[in-house]
Amino acid sequence: MKHGSSIIYSTSVVAYKGSPGLIDYSCTKAAQVGLIRSLSQQLAPRGIRVNGVAPGPVWTPLQPISRTPEDMENFENKEPPLGRVAQPSEIASSYVFLASNDASQFTGQVLHPNGGYVLNT
Repeated sequence: MKHGSSIIYSTSVVAYKGSPGLIDYSCTKAAQVGLIRSLSQQLAPRGIRVNGVAPGPVWTPLQPISRTPEDMENFENKEPPLGRVAQPSEIASSYVFLASNDASQFTGQVLHPNGGYVLNT
């Protein structure tokens, strides 16, 4: 990759708050946070930025095809502090920002468009 490139990982709010029903997913997403922080330090001298986005619950086509009807009902009833599950368009700007020159001083960071969960990051 050339100087000025940007790598953006998709992690999750569960990397920070955990989830008793998604242990493997939580572990994988938490590992990505460590990767973001370590890889950002390794690639910074080459001018390559590495960041992440950790959304909360988001409506995507994956939700209804990967869940049972009961799980979907629980997903629909999730209420982050802001009161509802996000739409993809509401988190897209985080990715656009991190890919832009406006984020030229961001590396090793994770943005949290998560509906208002307050986390120890």
